[in-house]
Amino acid sequence: MLNTLSYGLLGLLTSESMSGYDLMLRIQPFWQAKHSQIYPLLAKLEKSGYVQYERIEQRDKPDKKVYTITEKGRTAVMAWLGEPPTEATTRDELSLKSQCIWLADKELVIPLFLTRRKQLDTKMAYYEKLLSRISEDEQHVHSPKFGDYILLNRAISVAEAHMKWCNWVVSMLEQAKEQESSQ
Repeated sequence: MLNTLSYGLLGLLTSESMSGYDLMLRIQPFWQAKHSQIYPLLAKLEKSGYVQYERIEQRDKPDKKVYTITEKGRTAVMAWLGEPPTEATTRDELSLKSQCIWLADKELVIPLFLTRRKQLDTKMAYYEKLLSRISEDEQHVHSPKFGDYILLNRAISVAEAHMKWCNWVVSMLEQAKEQESSQ
């Protein structure tokens, strides 16, 4: 039985062959994974026959392995697609801090939400840049890029909603700050 990240890597390889580094970049918007997780998984997937790789020589750099999914890997992905997904997990420090925000000075906590807004702006710009690279033809449900297209749109929608929430919280905190200073 493969873990979810393994299936995710195999899923990405169904549309094109990629290096471990390219896989890490492609999965980042949707799944937090580091080199230290991806490369050992790729080695296990290769050893188990789910992927194969071609070694590409590079000038002034170590050789690069470009991975391709095998028929066994494609069969595993097809079976995984039919399984119900596990419940999404959320780990967000700002949400935890928000739980007890009433204790803090408003001046202290407003920057937390402004920082998150900047982070979201950066993410949204990145997602929109990736989305702009997907042609109209690749937005079709039968295109290998369709998954990227719908996931990037989801990521943008989630970031926009999170941004709206941050703006709302900042406005509430600023109103409270004004009320406190006028008393």
